[in-house]
Amino acid sequence: MDVADVPQEGNATHVGQHRRVYARGSDGRLGLVASRGWEVEEIVTLQATKAFDDLAEAARARGRAGSAAPLEFHMYRARMDEALLAQAVGLWRWRVHRHLRPEVFARLSPALRARYAAALGIDVACLETVD
Repeated sequence: MDVADVPQEGNATHVGQHRRVYARGSDGRLGLVASRGWEVEEIVTLQATKAFDDLAEAARARGRAGSAAPLEFHMYRARMDEALLAQAVGLWRWRVHRHLRPEVFARLSPALRARYAAALGIDVACLETVD
């Protein structure tokens, strides 16, 4: 894409910030150019965040019913999936998947709960509830 073709439509999800994208300058070399974003990017971002919000609400309902651990709700609320949370906490994905079961989550050590809370950006007391 040429520098003149870099979209500058604006994107509400950027919250006034600019994004840097690579574009070809008049000299034919690639360089970074500021972009305000474009409508398609905004639509896709909003769809993705809505999907995580829907997953979080479903996990909240399952958590209140006792069929899911509060960890699942907080994972989706933080816009993470099992693989990303596993990477952030430093565990295998299958272990994170197992910790989403309420009976397994109830037996987690305080140290492991603290690791989850730190990765999710919340305190341990908040991690243990779905409200």
